[in-house]
Amino acid sequence: MKKNGLKISFNSPVVLSFTAICFIALVLNWITKGYTNNLLFSVYRSSLTQPLTYIRFFGHIAGHANWNHFIGNITLLLVIGPLLEEKYGSLNILFVILSTALVTGIVNYIFFPNIQLLGASGVVFAFILLSPITSFKEGTIPLTLILVAVIYIGGQIYDCIFVNDNVANLTHILGGMVGASLGIIMNKNKMGRY
Repeated sequence: MKKNGLKISFNSPVVLSFTAICFIALVLNWITKGYTNNLLFSVYRSSLTQPLTYIRFFGHIAGHANWNHFIGNITLLLVIGPLLEEKYGSLNILFVILSTALVTGIVNYIFFPNIQLLGASGVVFAFILLSPITSFKEGTIPLTLILVAVIYIGGQIYDCIFVNDNVANLTHILGGMVGASLGIIMNKNKMGRY
């Protein structure tokens, strides 16, 4: 006899695992009163002889300052990420996440030595700019890509120039550039689907 119950599926292993890591980092940060974010989940200028410096080049995307910061990033990741993971494959999405982390981490380390960077917003912007490229065809540029780039990246450029807040706008721009670039490469099947 077959049961007709609903099952919960682990439909997007990379995005769901990344979400879990971010949640664990948030809880650890709360428990340790910020110590774990300083130690592992943020990037800032530190000695290149310290092994944790290299971990922070990637780990900063898991750290979030507070619950609102976490919700803002993870909500978008959970909306966009599974669709992208289904289209491009789990390993390619992992590569997008890690590439975004490394690029944004190194740029912050080199050019902003007194600023501590943390959060998944660079990855969110990579996903946002990767999304319209899913319908990319050789010799065409999707209008949705142009609109998303103008709205999201243009907004970040505006904020960099005219708004003095605590938002890492350059990280958003770099994340978007990584997502768009890797999207074009993946759509040309130069990375395959893994």
